Amino acid sequence: MTKKNPQTAQSEATQPKVSLAELHRLRDAWAGRWEEALALWSRYVQLSSPRFCCTQKDEAREGLQSSFAMIRLNDHGVVISLRQVVEHGLQDFPLEVMAHEIGHHVYCPGDLTDHGRMLARIRRGLPGMENKAGMIANLYSDLFINDRLQRAHDLRMDAVYRALNVKTNDGLWNFYMRIYEILWGLPARTLTSPGFEIPAAMEGDAQLGNRLIRTYASDHIRGSGRFAALCLPYLLEENQAHESMQALTPFLDADAPGAGASGAFPDGLTRMDDDELTGSIHPALEKKPIKPRDRSANTDSSDVSGPAQNQTSAGTEIGHAGQYREPFEYGQILQAMGIKLDAQDMAARYYRERAMPHLVRYPVREMPAATEPLPEGLDTWEVGTPISRIDWVQTAIRSPLVIPGYTTVERVYGTTAGSDPQIEPVDLDLYVDCSGSMPNPGYATSFLTLAGAIIALSALRVGAKVQATLWSGANQFLSTDGFVTKEREIMRILTGYLGGGTAFPIHKLRDTYAARDRKTHILVISDDGVTTMFDADEHGTSGWDIARNALAVAEGGGTFVLQLWRDIEQNKELVAAREMGWDIHSIREWDDLVAFARAFSRKHYEKLKDKTRSDRQRAATTSESV
Repeated sequence: MTKKNPQTAQSEATQPKVSLAELHRLRDAWAGRWEEALALWSRYVQLSSPRFCCTQKDEAREGLQSSFAMIRLNDHGVVISLRQVVEHGLQDFPLEVMAHEIGHHVYCPGDLTDHGRMLARIRRGLPGMENKAGMIANLYSDLFINDRLQRAHDLRMDAVYRALNVKTNDGLWNFYMRIYEILWGLPARTLTSPGFEIPAAMEGDAQLGNRLIRTYASDHIRGSGRFAALCLPYLLEENQAHESMQALTPFLDADAPGAGASGAFPDGLTRMDDDELTGSIHPALEKKPIKPRDRSANTDSSDVSGPAQNQTSAGTEIGHAGQYREPFEYGQILQAMGIKLDAQDMAARYYRERAMPHLVRYPVREMPAATEPLPEGLDTWEVGTPISRIDWVQTAIRSPLVIPGYTTVERVYGTTAGSDPQIEPVDLDLYVDCSGSMPNPGYATSFLTLAGAIIALSALRVGAKVQATLWSGANQFLSTDGFVTKEREIMRILTGYLGGGTAFPIHKLRDTYAARDRKTHILVISDDGVTTMFDADEHGTSGWDIARNALAVAEGGGTFVLQLWRDIEQNKELVAAREMGWDIHSIREWDDLVAFARAFSRKHYEKLKDKTRSDRQRAATTSESV
């Protein structure tokens, strides 16, 4: 909801003093209306009780700073400062304040993903003023929520704004208030500042804003970019951006609803909506006039227009299906939501999300037989070991009086050969070229990073270990601490950037396979600079010898996937590498790496699976014939 504008707030010396006992009584009274506020949206809505703050210390603990109420979408929290409620004379509006905050959770934006989708469109509608996207998104959401509460449930949302009594000549504020006046059929200057003359252009924009809110009442994501385009001229006016922030910041209860989102994180923000690029236009430029459709006035309170209803209508505009936003845009959206991550963690989440649809099982080999448990006897169950291991039948047979650690027993198991095959994953040793000719994965899409993520995450999925190495010029490389299973460590390496010359870290390959006892596949993603692998190391040892030894020790094979502009046969070193045993794949465009990464895992896994099945079938046939 809102807080009184600093321009009209009373000074600390003149603010009314309220005792803690009075605030506690107000807290009990408001808490008693919480269920009623929830029922205004739906009898099925369940949210934890609001966190009422009675002191500034309470507000600081909850992170409440500039407004007297706020929401957090990551933990579905509502925070209300009763101290500030009293200061602004809003004690008589418990339903209005609490129902508004609930509306952010169940209606607009509803969840972090939909909020991120709105921010993406709003940013496109605010060229040059993208840093105001959070503020505009908050104002836009408030319009839908307040209009529904005022019209469908007869709450006094207009009275809340009148009680706050904001007086400012800020253009954005008065344009915003004029939309409310038109939405609710109020006379001019009921909510706009006294003495402020509404220009004809602003009146026209407010009329368009009214129609936009009516049109997109159940499809608010599609309307968000259009609303931003309406607001842009008022932010671009000289000195207005600063004045708007001063006037509106205290009214923002959901401008950073993802703050502190450690457990909850939005998915689905790497891909653009179908009409995102064409949907952030000024409503006056629509090819077809906006047709009002009022879905809020006669809406059943049990019908909550939540995230499931906020889907883009198919075929309404020119489609852009399949387009992805760049990593830097993704990071800026997360920052606008209040999510605090360093640049590399943001990049890691971006590539992980893009890799997920392509994950397939990494190559595995099947052992002749797995082991099965074999009961071997009983032993005393000791206190401190899992209670689930107690054999209660045998314990009761031993003594009707159960004494933990004395009469309790557990069954001891050995192992015996089983009939099902044991699956042992093949580890992955991944080398990704990060020389100056490669894109910075934190800014623009790097298909080398994406392909590496697809294959590395596939390997982790089946229990394999991964060593990831990013390499560039001489002595320029980053690597995981050996073969690891920690996804974050691997992704932070893959999303790093060196941008130097080109020199394969032959010493890393040499040291890895000096003594390696697990089956491993070596994969190198690069271009024709991969031939630096065959240069001599710092001791003068031939790179050819090191590469040959690595293949022999790894036992799982080796693959080069390279961007080449000429046939492999025209490169003598690559021909020799292929003869040595390296499997070489040539691509023309970097985005071909996605198809390669997907096919690579499938090919190797399905080949081994089919071979094992054929072996079993031949063995069964031979047994039957005998």
